[in-house]
Amino acid sequence: MIHLDKLTKRFKQVTAVEGVSVRVAPGEIYGFLGPNGAGKTTTIKMLAGIMRPTSGHIFIDGLELEKNPLEVKARVGFIPDRPFLYDKLTGVEFLSFMANLYGLNSGGRDKRIRQFLELFELAEWGGELVGSYSHGMKQRLIMSAALLHQPRVFIVDEPLVGLDPKGARLIKRIFNELRRDGLTVFMSTHTLGIAEELCDRIGIIQRGKLLAEGTVNDLKELAGQDDPRLESIFLHLTGGDGCSSEQTEFIHQ
Repeated sequence: MIHLDKLTKRFKQVTAVEGVSVRVAPGEIYGFLGPNGAGKTTTIKMLAGIMRPTSGHIFIDGLELEKNPLEVKARVGFIPDRPFLYDKLTGVEFLSFMANLYGLNSGGRDKRIRQFLELFELAEWGGELVGSYSHGMKQRLIMSAALLHQPRVFIVDEPLVGLDPKGARLIKRIFNELRRDGLTVFMSTHTLGIAEELCDRIGIIQRGKLLAEGTVNDLKELAGQDDPRLESIFLHLTGGDGCSSEQTEFIHQ
């Protein structure tokens, strides 16, 4: 479903992403982990078609992004790390606006908007201005908008950041339901516990290069660790066994 082939991005003298190759199967949740500045967001922006790679190729659902940008983007739902919302629209108005951008017909559109407001527990707030929403409600609204057009692939940068435990549990449940329906998810996160709980496979990137990927058990074997926790595996693979205060803060975000 997703194939990154030797993906590279250079900014003048800095190589942000170097030769990253990844395959993600249909219906798989793939977690993309790494320290700040490792290249996660740059990779995601290239995958979403916002940033052009210096070299390499991106294929989604069998189509190459560079050669078929509109067809590929129509099959993708994308949430950046800092999504923008129109605070002066109500929740229903915002979703209607997004549905129009996706070209959804008026009959099916209204039904899907109601379904997604209910799915993300926003139905009673649909008539309220987005500016009055809490952070967690805004996160759920933007996810609703990104899934309205029934994408084949969902690309999301830090999906659970700032959510309270109830909101995080809801999103994890929805992700699992979508996976069962065949949606492919590519997500970056700093929260290792979430990655360990949700992701079928995990890729670890550092300084723009993919260090390792696989299931948690695969990574444990690769790292030669007895400790099964992803935190210990991550620190060992990224050279952070002697964990500094900065690294400890990163792990527990």
